[in-house]
Amino acid sequence: MTVVDSVVTTMRVRKRDGALEPVDVNRIVRAVARRAVGLTEVDPLRVATKTISGLYDGATTEELDKLSIQTAAALVAEEPEYSRLAAGLLSAFIDKEVRRHGVGSFSESIALGHAEGLIGDTTAAFVAANAIDLDDAIDLDADRRFEYFGLRTVYDRYLLRHPARRTVIEAPQYWLLRVACGLSRTAAEAVGFYRLMSSLAYLPSSPTLFNSGTVHTQMSSCYLLDSPRDELESIYERYAQIARLSKFAGGIGVQWSRVRSRGALIRGTNGHSNGIVPWLRTLDASVAAVNQGGRRKGAACVYLETWHPDVEEFLELRDNTGEDARRTHNLNLANWIPDEFMRRVEADSDWSLFDPDEVPGLVDLWGDDFDRAYRAAEEAGRAVRTVRARDLYGRMIRTLAQTGNGWMTFKDTANRTCNQTAEPGNVVHLSNLCTEILEVTSDDETAVCNLGSVNLGAHVLVDGAGGDASGGIDWERLRATVRTAVVFLDRVIDINYYPTAQAAASNPRWRPVGLGVMGLQDVFFKLRLPFDSPAARELSTRIAEEIYLTALESSAELAASAGAHPAYARTRAARGDLQPDLWGVTPTQTERWARVRARIAEHGLRNSLLVAIAPTATIASIAGCFECVEPQVSNTFKRETLSGEFLQINSYLVRELKARGLWTDEIRSRLKRDDGSAQGVTELPADVRELYRTAWELPQKALIELAAARGPYVDQSQSLNLFVAAPTIGKLSSMYLYAWKAGLKTTYYLRSRPATRIQQATVAVPEATVDAIACSLENPESCEACQ
Repeated sequence: MTVVDSVVTTMRVRKRDGALEPVDVNRIVRAVARRAVGLTEVDPLRVATKTISGLYDGATTEELDKLSIQTAAALVAEEPEYSRLAAGLLSAFIDKEVRRHGVGSFSESIALGHAEGLIGDTTAAFVAANAIDLDDAIDLDADRRFEYFGLRTVYDRYLLRHPARRTVIEAPQYWLLRVACGLSRTAAEAVGFYRLMSSLAYLPSSPTLFNSGTVHTQMSSCYLLDSPRDELESIYERYAQIARLSKFAGGIGVQWSRVRSRGALIRGTNGHSNGIVPWLRTLDASVAAVNQGGRRKGAACVYLETWHPDVEEFLELRDNTGEDARRTHNLNLANWIPDEFMRRVEADSDWSLFDPDEVPGLVDLWGDDFDRAYRAAEEAGRAVRTVRARDLYGRMIRTLAQTGNGWMTFKDTANRTCNQTAEPGNVVHLSNLCTEILEVTSDDETAVCNLGSVNLGAHVLVDGAGGDASGGIDWERLRATVRTAVVFLDRVIDINYYPTAQAAASNPRWRPVGLGVMGLQDVFFKLRLPFDSPAARELSTRIAEEIYLTALESSAELAASAGAHPAYARTRAARGDLQPDLWGVTPTQTERWARVRARIAEHGLRNSLLVAIAPTATIASIAGCFECVEPQVSNTFKRETLSGEFLQINSYLVRELKARGLWTDEIRSRLKRDDGSAQGVTELPADVRELYRTAWELPQKALIELAAARGPYVDQSQSLNLFVAAPTIGKLSSMYLYAWKAGLKTTYYLRSRPATRIQQATVAVPEATVDAIACSLENPESCEACQ
């Protein structure tokens, strides 16, 4: 008798009716084997025996199911196919949970959700009227497309749960069809959109996935609020607006440059202002208190213009040292930087700081108008104080290096290339929480954007194409995906619940959407293109042009049938200028561009903005692809779930090494020991090591140039993280100067590691900072970080 046999004869499990029965290893093997069909590299018996070894006598069958899922997931680092097995086991577990509510079909799930106050009346009626067609459309086998960590994310965060029992009442495929039904006018529309999402080739952003079809149809991702006026009532009204937006799962961006600085005179009381920090402390507490519908933490980013006298205190808000009463631990920070400041950094000139109470017009000016007003205020002697531009730039860079925060975003480029800023008074004052949205705001209008992302990895025709790789993309499928995505992103605008009047005023007027991408790294892996190769940059740009062009075609068609958006006459597109024109770039598909220009001239556009590349952290996990347009961070990485932490290894690398006979225990250990880097594994061929470099091993110049090359086809912006393992003032100064010169509108986090080395490398006295900047600015293209 084997050890397993001995365990089986003594171990019992408790069934759902309370009865005890002996553990049957063969039954467990059969249950695992059913989910392992087509997975040639997994061993069902191994999972079953490991599962039993972790049981205790009297464990429930539910605990047995959970343990088998956890056991399969723990083997992913050794063999990636166990991820699909774990997902299959989790799918079966979810199905049992749903059926315990008496739900056996999609329409029954919707009916139960409606009875429990979760599903909206409109969606419930729509599903009831089309129950047969919708129930027939469900493809339960589509769950096999999920990797474990994607499906786990869906189960933990997205599926509707019974209000009292807290168990799920919808299966993953029911969830996707529910999202589709909440945005559709016909059953055929709903089924088509469901099939696209079910293929994981496209997913809307989390608020849409959370709330479509429910009683609270807040499906927009981003809200951008102009700075409150320098009045008590305006500031507290802004707090209230942010709280309402955050409650319904909105990420917040807010300007704060109109509020007077510390020490400024308060004429009504003849006292002096405490500046912006106390107000931001209050906002910080509010963001922490009002989370996003109880599903994820509240999140906000505060933008400040670089001429504000409190800018240095602003840059200290996320410091881990100093007076805690002057720190904010929940807010993100971003610098809203005019070109004039960057020019003065280059020239090593002085920079003047102005109180917005004394020079209020600077907030609403950009470009030449800003430059003239700024210099006139200097000549009039209205500056609160003057600093050396490189001193302030060095402080900004040091904040980035120490905290990853204090993002560098560029005011003039953002306004110069925005379709909405054709007329005076239409001003982009900030970006959003993730720096990819650029829309005009005012006291009366809160900018809104709803997002979705195309999974580029799902649009590759063949693996290993190499060469220019243009033949490796299924362009027709990509166009079809974009056309569908634009229609349903636009549909959100009309159905959406707007938590504030200011948001409700802005979104139907401008009708902006943000179609993004994810899985660019998957494309490069499948086509064997190193991330920094000329072919990769060419393909990335070609994809960006295709998406923007197709989105324009789709929006023009919507305008032909439903009318242009109400503010169309106030846009650059109405004057014949599209995004490539604003960059001075000639697109490649000249005939299609000529046709779409003629169509726009005839009918206008339904949407003022169309493309924004968001981070996609969660939906990329669901889709099983790499995030956004970023390179991989590591070939090995941990994923955390409610079941614990699990180590994963890049499945593309594993397949390659298996094909070459190099997937050995020794190489696995080396990859783990080297923190997921393949560069020190000399047994691997040079081309493999080049292809599987991580973000830390790529020249950041390549990431900037990739972003700049696709910029003429991104009418909003891109959430561009930059990666420097051990940042120094010199490296970062030249890197961000290069990003500005390349024409980037925004950048996002600075990622660095390890933290101890960051502090040692960047904490310096101002004189040393200035010297480092002076050295790095002489030739930013040759900076150490960019090479």
